[in-house]
Amino acid sequence: MSDTEIVERLKGDLGARALEIANPDRRRIFLKVAPADLVAAVTLLRDRYDCAFLSTISGLDAGEAFEVLYHFASPVTTIHVRTATPRSDPRLPSICAVIPGAVLYEREIQEMFGIVVDGIPDGRRLNLPDDWPDGVFPMRKDWKHVRPEEVIPGGKP
Repeated sequence: MSDTEIVERLKGDLGARALEIANPDRRRIFLKVAPADLVAAVTLLRDRYDCAFLSTISGLDAGEAFEVLYHFASPVTTIHVRTATPRSDPRLPSICAVIPGAVLYEREIQEMFGIVVDGIPDGRRLNLPDDWPDGVFPMRKDWKHVRPEEVIPGGKP
């Protein structure tokens, strides 16, 4: 199946739930959906488009909103599902019921961006130390790193 055929089929399957569909390069399809339609779109990709392999989930601080991209690979193409959630109340539904391996990526999105992932089966910290301050998210543009003072044993005070 060609990229054009996949795009047309996605348009038919998703209808108005597909906010945007683009095919900027060969074997690359970008699909934008609202957070409320995310689980349905991922289920469709898994069941009808052979996209059961989630490569990763990445996030982007776009100022007033956070964009989250779900990168799926199939034998024919890669499909990137993009959704956005407002900075004022960043929430997304978990896709773990559809793609169980998404749990680690969703934990990372929660931890690094402060996006609440509703329904995640395991919301524990993943990368940051246990003593990391609550409400501080290092992938947000407003985060400022303060480098601790370097201490050299035997050095001058």
